[in-house]
Amino acid sequence: MTDLERAAALETIAGEVRACTRCRLHETRTQAVPGEGNPDTEVVFVGEGPGMNEDRQGRPFVGRAGDLLTRHLGLIGWDRRDVFITNVVKCRPPENRDPEPDEVAACYPYLQRQLEALDPALIVTLGRHSMARFLPDARISRDHGTLRSVDPATGARRALVYPMFHPAAALRSPDVARQSEEDIRAVPAMLLEARGYREPSESMVAASASVVPDLAGGSAAETPSATGATAATGATVATALREELVAATVAVHPAGEPEPDPADQLTLF
Repeated sequence: MTDLERAAALETIAGEVRACTRCRLHETRTQAVPGEGNPDTEVVFVGEGPGMNEDRQGRPFVGRAGDLLTRHLGLIGWDRRDVFITNVVKCRPPENRDPEPDEVAACYPYLQRQLEALDPALIVTLGRHSMARFLPDARISRDHGTLRSVDPATGARRALVYPMFHPAAALRSPDVARQSEEDIRAVPAMLLEARGYREPSESMVAASASVVPDLAGGSAAETPSATGATAATGATVATALREELVAATVAVHPAGEPEPDPADQLTLF
């Protein structure tokens, strides 16, 4: 999909969202909130659903929680315009209640289509409801700040998912705020790993013949590819990629000069 085709696909989805009547949430909304951001990004942030300010403006994460998300992105040198931000449900549940299962089911195809169009390398979920769409068995208190594989049925064909607490939870708890800062500071390194998972070089594939590690921490499994060639994913590829980047950095920085960490210099484009 070309850049123009991707942008057009996202705008088509946004138009459908704004006119959607698939569930009861359309009856009480002011505006639907399709999502916004760079159509060419590698990183998608997914929250639960719009709040009062988002409902009024038709934009995701524009209230106090949105301000905190923007500050978090600034900690790693990123801007909202560098990523794509959306929610699992696109209309505000009344009184900010949790979305009902049938409301999620009615709205979820929009998110799937957005992910198909964006084809991101990394999905950052914000809060337990968003995390559950990608990692049904995960617990936010245990699994935040970890990198996991994604079922392609979600619409993300070649992505990894990185759960974080919702910014609203960080506003309520100093401990969650501290953990959220730690988690966001690791996002550039997580993108580096996701790139390795997504596009392993031929040398990495050969070196990691038929080993597919379990990103959740389990043992490796022997998995032949559909074409008969072997494929390496996850932590093995990410480690090899990081070693290649470090080696390249050392080569251009003479002895005695500081050698920057490639993850610290990571950009989205």
